[in-house]
Amino acid sequence: MNYVFQFSFVWREFDQLLFGAWLTVRLSAMAMLLGLTVGIVGARAKASRWRLLRGIVQAYIEAIRNTPFLVQLLLIYFGLPSLGIRLQPDQAALLAMVVNLGAYATEIVRAGIEAVPQTQIEAGRALGLRPWQILRFVVLIPALRAVFPALGSQFILVMLASSVVSVISAEELTAVTDTIVARNFRSFEFYMTATGLYLALSLGFQGTFAAIHRVLFARWSRHT
Repeated sequence: MNYVFQFSFVWREFDQLLFGAWLTVRLSAMAMLLGLTVGIVGARAKASRWRLLRGIVQAYIEAIRNTPFLVQLLLIYFGLPSLGIRLQPDQAALLAMVVNLGAYATEIVRAGIEAVPQTQIEAGRALGLRPWQILRFVVLIPALRAVFPALGSQFILVMLASSVVSVISAEELTAVTDTIVARNFRSFEFYMTATGLYLALSLGFQGTFAAIHRVLFARWSRHT
């Protein structure tokens, strides 16, 4: 093997790699927040008395969970302009990630809501709580606490899947790495470094989610 490793190139471009990592964090965090919102709304819609609404949500879930994320991304970026809707690469990437995460989050949150005992809901009604108060304090918070580890895992998968959006030139870590490699052709060094950065991001998100669970849900459980 005659290849000579030269990680000095990585050090020269490391600030750009860190900037790419920051772009990945920003994109992923926005997708997580919006995707969770879609998941909560979708979970409530699946529990609706309206059969048509339940059918629409189920069709959305099946369509997203049984098709590749890359195809969904390309459909949004290249397909929507045919309908007169033109999105910038970053906007299309965010929309694709939210739509994808929303389908998975809907099923996860639904499972958590269904795990809440009916007796707790009846107790809330007996105490005179309003419907929105029952939804927030009696149903949603315990449901999210129960499924938060599963949501955290799904969030990390979405963050890792963000590397796919580089195919439409959306700016994130993989896209920045591709640009740098195109200049100096040190593929192994830069992609190895990008791998390490993704690992660090994953561990960082895991720690963040663990802290959120400990601070929010554990504290809430002590007060109930």
